[in-house]
Amino acid sequence: MCSFKIHKTLKEISELINGEVVGNGAIIITGVSGIKEAKDGDITFLANPKYFPLLEKTHASAVITARDIDKSAKPIIRTDNPSLAFAKIVSLIAPSEVTGPKGIHPTAILGKDVKLGPDVAIGPYTVIEDNVSIQDRTIIYSNCYIGHNTKIGKESVIYPNVSIRERIVIGDRVIIHSGTVIGSDGFGFATLEGLHHKIPQIGIVEIGDDVEIGANVTIDRARFDKTVIGNGTKIDNLVQIAHNVLIGKNCIMAAQVGISGSTVVGNNVALAGQVGIVGHISIGDNAIVMAQSGVNKSIPAQSAFWGYPAKPINTAKRVNAGMQNLPRLYHTVAELKKRIEELESKLKDK
Repeated sequence: MCSFKIHKTLKEISELINGEVVGNGAIIITGVSGIKEAKDGDITFLANPKYFPLLEKTHASAVITARDIDKSAKPIIRTDNPSLAFAKIVSLIAPSEVTGPKGIHPTAILGKDVKLGPDVAIGPYTVIEDNVSIQDRTIIYSNCYIGHNTKIGKESVIYPNVSIRERIVIGDRVIIHSGTVIGSDGFGFATLEGLHHKIPQIGIVEIGDDVEIGANVTIDRARFDKTVIGNGTKIDNLVQIAHNVLIGKNCIMAAQVGISGSTVVGNNVALAGQVGIVGHISIGDNAIVMAQSGVNKSIPAQSAFWGYPAKPINTAKRVNAGMQNLPRLYHTVAELKKRIEELESKLKDK
């Protein structure tokens, strides 16, 4: 995992992450790695309890753990969140191997009345249409398109080949990965005599602060008002968000989630991979929808759903357990049918 070297004592590393050393704080750490791949000199982390047996088996010289780990054969650093602490170490000591564009590349095309804040960077062959506003220290890589009257906040990063249509509003510290399209037309048609007539989509998309959007995501503009992505929400690759969808703060959406039009998703909602949601329903705050679920009705807050169609998790588990018993039940019914036929034959003979 580690392509770079460090040279710090375990105590020095613990100070970087506000951790507590248990064991020899003077040992020298020279690299970072996963708990299975680690070798002598590396520091690793243990966040998932199911990997606890690896704490004694790993070849790492030290392990970052949760606060409730009180002893170990190896030196440890106890922290509130081992995964986050490890990520912080990597980000602090890893060299920056990729440098983004600096300044405005001569091949970039800027329209009229474009407003750029200090230290904005725009890469080669990017097109910025009229009346666009891009605030301080935002970086836009090559081959991007920013439509007219769009506003982009501070310290955002837009990777190559992103298309952002007209009148879109993007907050501060937003990250948008390659291939994503923001503000494409919503899928709206009126059918008359077998022909599908396009309904104009004249709304916008509004993206809050600290949002991250993966590669090849599509977020459609609203029909009239706005499609909203709340502050702190993180969206994985290949997600489709339809027109007029309202997504709250700090949601998590894994790959291939699809949300139909005018659905309202609350705060802190987790949608696992390939979840599909019909339109015009609501998902309550802190709800969890497990992978490959098909949601066709509103889901209350503080709940967990699973299945197709999605059901409360305990109900879904019972249904699934029943499905696993179907082969045995089939043979039981077949055997009972055979015995009934034999009994009926005997009674008929009498």
